Amino acid sequence: MTATIPSATLLGVEGRPVAVEVHVTNGLPAFAIVGLPDAACRESRDRVRAAVLSSDLTWHLKRITVNLAPSGVRKGGAALDLPIAIGFLVAVGDLPAETVEGMAFLGELGLDGSVRRVPGVVPLVDALTARTVVVPRECAHEAALVGRHQVRAAASLAELVQCLQGEATWPALPQPAAPTPRYRPDLADVRGQEVGRVAVEVAAAGGHHVLLSGPPGSGKTMLARRLPGLLPPLERDDAMAATRVHSAAGLPLPDGLVTEPPFRAPHHGASLVSLIGGGSAWMRPGEVSLSHAGVLFLDEMGEFGGVALDALRQPLEEGVVRVCRAKATVSYPARFLLVGATNPCPCGQGGPQGSCRCSERVRARYTRRFSGPLLDRFDLRVVVSRPDVGELLGGPPGESSSTVAERVAEARRRAWERGVRCNAELPVPALDEVAPLTPMATAVLEHKLRTNGLSARGLHRVRRVARTLADLAGEGTVVGEEHVCLALGLRAETVIGGELS
Repeated sequence: MTATIPSATLLGVEGRPVAVEVHVTNGLPAFAIVGLPDAACRESRDRVRAAVLSSDLTWHLKRITVNLAPSGVRKGGAALDLPIAIGFLVAVGDLPAETVEGMAFLGELGLDGSVRRVPGVVPLVDALTARTVVVPRECAHEAALVGRHQVRAAASLAELVQCLQGEATWPALPQPAAPTPRYRPDLADVRGQEVGRVAVEVAAAGGHHVLLSGPPGSGKTMLARRLPGLLPPLERDDAMAATRVHSAAGLPLPDGLVTEPPFRAPHHGASLVSLIGGGSAWMRPGEVSLSHAGVLFLDEMGEFGGVALDALRQPLEEGVVRVCRAKATVSYPARFLLVGATNPCPCGQGGPQGSCRCSERVRARYTRRFSGPLLDRFDLRVVVSRPDVGELLGGPPGESSSTVAERVAEARRRAWERGVRCNAELPVPALDEVAPLTPMATAVLEHKLRTNGLSARGLHRVRRVARTLADLAGEGTVVGEEHVCLALGLRAETVIGGELS
């Protein structure tokens, strides 16, 4: 007999529907899986057989052939264990075919018959068209996030068979645990650093990439870690995209969609694949995708490899990563706010002559890691100095994150009225309409261009930053000279390898 069970496989962060076809016939006992399975899929033979026997079900000594259709799409992971087992039971007649009609199955089987969680449940369920989907009990709340299916949970194969045969009722879906309170860093904790605070606020309001340069202990990391608290909650589309990425990566999800902007801070020893995504056996999303719709913070940016840093240039421009391999080509979402923190030189001192202990050769090697095209993609390049002692010990606290977040939300609302999420996404042809310049502002930019202090890409970025500054100030549609001068001031020409000023 033949049975066909709907299921899905994961390719990048997208689910691909798979029809698990099980054919059972007389002949020499054998179990073959075809249809481009990977090693985990091929090992399903032993897991399925052990799970069936451990569930007090009969394992028929037949010739069993499992085809994973479409055969031209590579199948990976252990999520097809459960549909293979159900297809076998239907094909041998131990389970009536009508009991699984209109149902799809996902899950890994343990040798004891338990149904275990699998990564990527959200995109996998989203790829299914069946009315009802059966998933591991631990994945029920993730499957329900899609909102288009009736979700059933199963803790073991034996329990699932009893429910399908009508001998037991379907168990209630597990209730998500109460969210645990988290400490949220507040911008009021930062003493002094007026320029750094302005840069962080502008970055949050306009979605502008920012590079903070300064000696150790100047507060670069403090500022960067407080930036996500200034961003508004994610819209439905962004929340769903971020949830799909986190689910595909196997990361724990909150009690619903990922509604808060993600914050990722990889170590400076991270490899190119871990940053961009990809892999050989499992095409996994990288840090740039895990920070989609959020913040990617590269602390000690000067210690990252030059190749890894330059690989960020294309995602910064297009908001997507395309990983091409011989086996497959996968696209990952990668629209993130990049925040870099670096020392001006390896010793970290920089500053006036005599305070830096680095030779010219060491400084040059350190500077070469930051290519010109990469630096040009930072809208804001800010030099952060050590705060004054009086500000650290007895200075008044600055504005809180909640106060600054209100101005950021208003600036973002104005950007929405222009048809973009934030001003950093304003297309070049629209700048003359949404960010017209006064004659004095035009003269300032013209002087900067004629003295080779600004590239064409930099010109457009300065105009976008100036538009954000005007929005934060609550001023009209015209961008004035003061906004352009401040935008240029937040774009220091020398932040690495040179003297701090």
